Amino acid sequence: MITEQVWIVDDDSSIRWVLEKALSNANLSVGTFHDPEDLLIALEHNQPEIIISDIRMPNMDGMTLLGKINEQFAHIPVIIMTAHSDLDSAVNAYQGGAFEYLPKPFDIDDAVTLANRALTHAQELKSKKQLNVPTVDNVGIIGAAPSMQEVFRAIGRLSRSSISVLINGESGTGKELVAHALHMHSPRASAPFIPLNMAAIPKDLIESELFGHEKGAFTGANAVRQGRFEQAHQGTLFLDEIGDMPLDIQTRLLRVLADGQFYRVGGHSPIQVDVRIIAATHQNLEERVSSGDFREDLFHRLNVIRIQLPSLSERKEDISQLAQHFLKQAAKELAVEIKTLHKSTLAYLEQCQWPGNVRQLENICRFLTVMASGKEILVSDLPSELTDRPITTANSSQNSWQESLKKWVDNELSLGKSNIIEQALPEFEKVLLNSALKHTQGHKQEAAKRLGWGRNTLTRKLKELEMPD
Repeated sequence: MITEQVWIVDDDSSIRWVLEKALSNANLSVGTFHDPEDLLIALEHNQPEIIISDIRMPNMDGMTLLGKINEQFAHIPVIIMTAHSDLDSAVNAYQGGAFEYLPKPFDIDDAVTLANRALTHAQELKSKKQLNVPTVDNVGIIGAAPSMQEVFRAIGRLSRSSISVLINGESGTGKELVAHALHMHSPRASAPFIPLNMAAIPKDLIESELFGHEKGAFTGANAVRQGRFEQAHQGTLFLDEIGDMPLDIQTRLLRVLADGQFYRVGGHSPIQVDVRIIAATHQNLEERVSSGDFREDLFHRLNVIRIQLPSLSERKEDISQLAQHFLKQAAKELAVEIKTLHKSTLAYLEQCQWPGNVRQLENICRFLTVMASGKEILVSDLPSELTDRPITTANSSQNSWQESLKKWVDNELSLGKSNIIEQALPEFEKVLLNSALKHTQGHKQEAAKRLGWGRNTLTRKLKELEMPD
């Protein structure tokens, strides 16, 4: 029985049609609007359970519409669709009061799942009002990969909070960037952001770095010195590589977190501070707790909210955008012409393993800006650290995708499902089509040739699979 009601507003009729069909198939009643003004008029007479709105529309943008809805109908969850899958879009949507944001192009199944989640939320929290907070500038995090979208969502959801956060991720994945973003998109944005890498400081100086010292506290202490806690008062203290913090300093840190005060080295008067702690590590802190190298009580103090950063090898679809950004940045720093990647070079970079993650890619782009001979960067211009390493080729990954497919088939059959080819084949063909069109810059004749199809077959497949023509 159809009970819920979803309203969709988008000036693009194809988006409205696709969403209406998908949601109707999910047993939801759907109303569609071309113009946000029409939706606002309709709201005066009837209200849906949820609203899905595009962000870019000619007469009124989605954020303005969101504001008007929140003024009178704050109990209605609004999902904002945007073609910009960046941090600002996510944070602006959340700070504007959106329930969630949906980056385009989106997967239909994801859109239906999100709509159902919003419906559940509406039923549970109909009367709860959302707050609006001002937006702040972008802090330079790039990523359209689903794993990065989850990071953006986490930053958006935490934008009204000063709660402690623990960031996990391999070296070079951008932990400090995320910490800075959490600070800049928080109520403490106007106060200091103070970073401190625990692995970069000699153990005998960590205490003084964190808590400061009085004059004469030790040899060489010729003047009073503020520590990082005092410097970060009313702001954020970012403790990078927290897993390397010595146990005795962990004990002192725990006391500060509990009491909000500490003593400088050699001091006798307590110093009160109001500091948000964001910690980061590439290590498994649970294992360090088990081995006795990290205090369990401190771990629980820090691990209130955890954000897991993906490695670059887990978000290879972002390499093109990241490389363009770093090449442009390097050219600006060095006052030279911006260089671009040949498509074969980009394809090669997307197959590399990237043990140094995003930081390694950034350094490679800086190297290429200086050392590549032409404006277009060729594979032969790449440094030996990339060309001498094994890459993930189609041959080396063949067994991996075949094994994954086998596991999926075994799982579906074990659940007693039938006609699974009807589910698998369209997804397989979508991957083929998307990849072929990407590698041929959208030229259908060439894409069809690369796939071994005729042009008419490719066009028919795009239509059957409801893919953009």
